[in-house]
Amino acid sequence: MDHSRARYPFSIVWTPIPLLTWLFPIIGHMGICMSSGVIRDFAGPYFVSEDNMGFGRPTKYWRLDPSKVKGGPATWDRAVVEASEEYKGRMHNLCCDNCHSHVAMALNLMEYDNSSSWNMVTLCFLSLFHSKYVSFGAWLKTWLPFLVLIVIIVLTVYFTI
Repeated sequence: MDHSRARYPFSIVWTPIPLLTWLFPIIGHMGICMSSGVIRDFAGPYFVSEDNMGFGRPTKYWRLDPSKVKGGPATWDRAVVEASEEYKGRMHNLCCDNCHSHVAMALNLMEYDNSSSWNMVTLCFLSLFHSKYVSFGAWLKTWLPFLVLIVIIVLTVYFTI
């Protein structure tokens, strides 16, 4: 892991989406890293970004085990490239076909952990429980806006009663 260069080999990375993550902190933008650590993410309609995530540098990463991929690093990279090529031809849909779906397709293509049933909901929750923040500042970037909103709501309710 190289936090200064945002290199997270064999990892799923995540970053907050302004406004959306502020209201729902478990919802954010996801990408998947090549064996070299280069990030690929479905950043918008017909566009897969390489090493420049759609909403900024990763705040969390979930390191996966490359030994759970038949064929090792070459299969991992091939699956990430194949999923990226597929998603370069797709329209982005926030609810149904999004960055999480792109990562799920890559994991399905490589049959990570002998599974081909990865999906965006599973990834959302597994990432929530298995990811590590890259720093305390990254944790603040994710949670501080939400906590400020909660405090404002609580104070507003308290002082209007």
